[in-house]
Amino acid sequence: MTTPTLRLPGPAGQLEAYTAGAAPALPASAAAPRSRRAYAAAHVVADPLAGNAPGAPARLDWDATLAFRHHLWDLGLGVADAMDTAQRGMGLDWATTAELISRSGAEARARGAALACGVGTDQIAPEHASLESVITAYSEQLAVVQEAGASPVLMASRALAATAQGPEDYTKVYGRLLAQADSPVILHWLGTAFDPALAGYWGYADPAEAIEPVAALIAEHAGSIGGIKVSLLDADLEVRLRRLLPEGVLLYTGDDFNYPELILGDDQGYSHALLGVFAAIAPAASAALHALDAGDTDRYDALMAPTVPLARHVFAAPTYYYKTGIAFLAWLNGHQPGFTMVGGLHSARDVVHLSTAFRLADAAGVLGDPELAVARMRALLDVSGVAR
Repeated sequence: MTTPTLRLPGPAGQLEAYTAGAAPALPASAAAPRSRRAYAAAHVVADPLAGNAPGAPARLDWDATLAFRHHLWDLGLGVADAMDTAQRGMGLDWATTAELISRSGAEARARGAALACGVGTDQIAPEHASLESVITAYSEQLAVVQEAGASPVLMASRALAATAQGPEDYTKVYGRLLAQADSPVILHWLGTAFDPALAGYWGYADPAEAIEPVAALIAEHAGSIGGIKVSLLDADLEVRLRRLLPEGVLLYTGDDFNYPELILGDDQGYSHALLGVFAAIAPAASAALHALDAGDTDRYDALMAPTVPLARHVFAAPTYYYKTGIAFLAWLNGHQPGFTMVGGLHSARDVVHLSTAFRLADAAGVLGDPELAVARMRALLDVSGVAR
């Protein structure tokens, strides 16, 4: 059946005819890639029949939220849950987060799947925090993640950034937490493009100045650290840190702009993956990583390259609204019943931005059912007042 043509708005306000292409045939494999460890950071699906206004407690569609995690596992990817992609600090409260961790942990255990979950401090207000309250908050969340059987990801803390007086305070807090971990954790370095409240993290205004101190902290606690996720959107800084890591500690790229080259690596090493964009491009990412397993770098490049324009668009400034694009693409692909988000965040990107995301997702081959995607895009255009 021919996919219907849409009239999509362009950046200058013009309407242009667009016909979506056929979805490519990508091999589905439940086997995890062998040459790289790969996690897709998963979003949460709002319950469209519950109140999810800004500032209100989050209400999730649990069936759709958990089904999306199974979709990622079915493609051989690990799931990174309860992280910034799941709207931590942007609509997902701690009580709902704790339930999410527990439910995802049960699903992961039932199928023996890889799951990493975020450990943060978002149950306390940054303006009222102290170092001890930050440690207590982290410890509470660490216990929840460990009880769920997930790998802990020690997320960057707004409360710590607001409270720490210098690098020694970060060393103190992380040292106390690492001593409590019952298995190796993944550290998380989130740049200000993702969260402006994290300016000066690790005690340095310039992230470049923090590279060696962070590497030294990891070396000191190497037995308790399995890796570090770096989301600075700066490939050079990531590579610099990667080359300083002690043996056995992995660098997980969180660079949603430069991930193909960082994962491919060079003759001195490579990055593994813990990426929000992998949730949007999961079939292509999985196929590309399996091509890399087979040593077929041409196929890897051919699959990854078309996804980069989509990723750069979804994560365009203000980057912290990228979650809207992730949920939008999940809706287009039938992974949730409606384009709604907790905190009303589905309104964070305009219809022109979303129309461009639609085009780029089609070009990247990640619209699994173009006919469904066109029907849903048309519905969005209708309610947005875009004449067809």
